[in-house]
Amino acid sequence: MPETPPRRRGFERHALTVTLLTAASRFGGLAREACFSRLIGLTEVASAFGFAFQIPNLFRRLFGEGALSAALVPEQSRLEHRRPDAARRLASSVLSWLALLLGAIVVVAEIALAWLPESMASPGLQLLAITLPYMPLVCITAIAGAVLQVRGRFGPAAAAPILLNASLVAAVAIAWWRGGRTPVDEDGIGIVAWGVVVAGVLQAAWTLVELHRTRPAPTGADPGRTRRRVRLAQRRVLRQSIPMMLGLGVLQLNTFLDGLVASWPTVVGPTILGRAYPLDVDAMATLTYAARLYEFPLGVFGIAIATAIFPQLAREVGDRERFAATIRRGLRLGLFVGIPASVGVMLVRTPLVTVVLQGGAFDGGDSARVAVVLFAYATAIWSYSTTHLLVRAFYARREPMTAVRVAVAMVALNLTLNLGFVFGTPLGVAGLAWSTAICSVIQTAALARLLAARTGTLFDAAVRGSIARTLGSTAAMAIVVWTMLAFVPFERLAGAWTSALVALVVTAGAGAAVHGAIARAWRMPELGWALGRDRG
Repeated sequence: MPETPPRRRGFERHALTVTLLTAASRFGGLAREACFSRLIGLTEVASAFGFAFQIPNLFRRLFGEGALSAALVPEQSRLEHRRPDAARRLASSVLSWLALLLGAIVVVAEIALAWLPESMASPGLQLLAITLPYMPLVCITAIAGAVLQVRGRFGPAAAAPILLNASLVAAVAIAWWRGGRTPVDEDGIGIVAWGVVVAGVLQAAWTLVELHRTRPAPTGADPGRTRRRVRLAQRRVLRQSIPMMLGLGVLQLNTFLDGLVASWPTVVGPTILGRAYPLDVDAMATLTYAARLYEFPLGVFGIAIATAIFPQLAREVGDRERFAATIRRGLRLGLFVGIPASVGVMLVRTPLVTVVLQGGAFDGGDSARVAVVLFAYATAIWSYSTTHLLVRAFYARREPMTAVRVAVAMVALNLTLNLGFVFGTPLGVAGLAWSTAICSVIQTAALARLLAARTGTLFDAAVRGSIARTLGSTAAMAIVVWTMLAFVPFERLAGAWTSALVALVVTAGAGAAVHGAIARAWRMPELGWALGRDRG
């Protein structure tokens, strides 16, 4: 029998690397949002930028981090270990075709936007014309990053967002300064949009340099055989990715519709079918600010775990027992972090919004609005992270359409809930967040059941016990945090912002300490996994 790989090479150590680098980029993201809220505010301009920035990100999820990446990683992983020459050529050819395809889409879209009548040239569409070139750049960055992850280099892709954050902070500061140090208006927001493009150039350049530096050394393999292997691999990638792109295209359309529901007053106008639209012009900005805050723990922990585990799942797919064991370990770690993260963000939502966003053009009323939306999103942080893990399991099994079919089924439900909550309830923009959370929980349950039918029981005694212990430690954490928020007079310490900062630091620290201490007392191995230690 082949020798068992050393334990230290499990996904947990890679997850820690990705977590630390992603944490740095996410803290940079919080700094970016802090600058945006204070220098732009909760305004129509912020909503317009949110809409324009959303479109390139949709393509990033579809091509860069979605279908193409998921189809490429198993093929690239197989060739990297067996046929280095073919692996090098496969990565180059996929990146080249991707750049040509998305470049052509950008050209067509820019022509269409240029021909729009002046009456339809809303601020959101004008900004979209500037941000569109970011689309191929960020997708190239994501695909190059996926190949680097196959080579065991998780750092560049996880750290690339740092460049985006730095570029946007610099751009919004320049716009604010050039505008006379007043909140950024329609004229200044164009500078911020150009900051997105500059960041895309820097990100793509960095990851491509790293890709070139880590490429496999030539082995002298027969060039004819290498070309044939590359063509076969390309066909498999296309066969896997094209159906996924069709399915995920529907999903991204749904995401776009979510944004359009919130952006309608900014992109289209204040009425719909002759009736006043139920959301304000700042709805998209409210949704965006809240999403950035809940995405912090999700990106730092949930997506980091799913990202690190994917190459290992691709290698173990032929061994049903090892594959299932890795999934169970990922579920235990993801829920160990995700459940207390959900509860924690729900509890500290108000001081969190106040500390990160409030000041300058963003006042206490704005903070209250965003906190309501953040509460809705936070209820399912554990589900968002678990879904990422389960979807990657289907990708590794080369069953992408199973996950896509489940997600497509959520499209109708999500759109129905969006419209129902917005037009039929007083929830307003928070209804969009509640719809997202509800659909995510249903999607997680469906994916887990379908995967268990293929790999065997996922929630075995060990996983159930882990979840029970995690729920117990989370409950203790929640009691401590709620008690401190309810009875400690933080508001008497100083001004609103300083009091919120003290409350956030003290309660978050106490909550993490309680969760960690109980996990340690109960000898939960997930605590060690979260710290990148050996698998137990």
